Amino acid sequence: MARDYSAFLPPRITGGGSERQLSPLETLGWHPFFASQIGADALAETPPVRVVEVHRGALHVIGDAIDETIPPLPDATVGDWILLDRERPQSSRLLERKSLFKRRAPGTDRQEQLIAANIDTVFIVSSCNQDFNIARIERYLALAFEADVTPVIILTKADLVSDAQSYVDRARAISELVPIVTLDARGEEPAEKLAEWCKPGKTVAFLGSSGVGKSTLTNALAGTQSIATQPIREDDAKGRHTTTRRELHRVPGGCLMLDTPGMRELQLTDAAGGIDDVFADLRALSARCRFNDCRHETEPGCAVLEAIARGDIEEARLGRWRKLKAEEAFNSASLAERRIRDKAFGKMVRQVKKAKKQEGKGR
Repeated sequence: MARDYSAFLPPRITGGGSERQLSPLETLGWHPFFASQIGADALAETPPVRVVEVHRGALHVIGDAIDETIPPLPDATVGDWILLDRERPQSSRLLERKSLFKRRAPGTDRQEQLIAANIDTVFIVSSCNQDFNIARIERYLALAFEADVTPVIILTKADLVSDAQSYVDRARAISELVPIVTLDARGEEPAEKLAEWCKPGKTVAFLGSSGVGKSTLTNALAGTQSIATQPIREDDAKGRHTTTRRELHRVPGGCLMLDTPGMRELQLTDAAGGIDDVFADLRALSARCRFNDCRHETEPGCAVLEAIARGDIEEARLGRWRKLKAEEAFNSASLAERRIRDKAFGKMVRQVKKAKKQEGKGR
């Protein structure tokens, strides 16, 4: 049977100037990218559902007239699309992702933690106060660039300071590729200023430390107060954890929003390309250094050091670039070693099982 994905194509403008109504799956973010991974016959047998919550022992999934909890699947995370096997849910198929946010998990066991999948736009939220941290924003941007997700920097609490422009200027110095929006997270500003990225069928995520206003923004866009919020501490402007798990929220007639717990520790892994994109200016300068292996320390003919001497580049930016590159290389190598060990262990277990099975047949 020939494939027919017309029902899953993006909205088209009609002669009357209005967009056609999105299908139930399209409102959840369904896209031709996902439809191309399955035949039309299989769509009826294993309907697509999206993971909106991950619990310790279950996944909450929704689809066209489907809203239920199923057993967990290996490597499934919030935002994933799954072809649901109603008779054997644990045999459901995880579809290839358009994008994936991941980090090295906190702790010393060298594991990788999946944050979210299939995000279209990530709002990197920071406050115009003591929470504002250039290095942290650079980390989030590297994560977004590596995942091939559109990043937007949102500066909240701009109405509480007299020099909000100074925060804008510092954020803009990080990358010329990233839009910057200042707003009051309460009221109508979020819906007005973020409308460009929050269209129906799109999935957006909020990343930032606790207390910057992620949950407040989510409530403002959704037009509800269903997500709890807490005030920041007065002494250091740090927030308290309000959101305790990653969850996709549906905005009536609009996008899907992912609210995430505040992450003060974001260890990058497999993100070398994203780091290069954030520090594109330093990477371009490095190509003009006299030596290909220049470390930008004391070498003669170093274009990076010359730019710092002229005042074109801040020395602190070079330091942050070095730190992220070293951290990413270490984490990626550590995770690669763990994967090799896990693979070897798995092979050994299979060999032992095979040997026992053969031994049992010989008796």
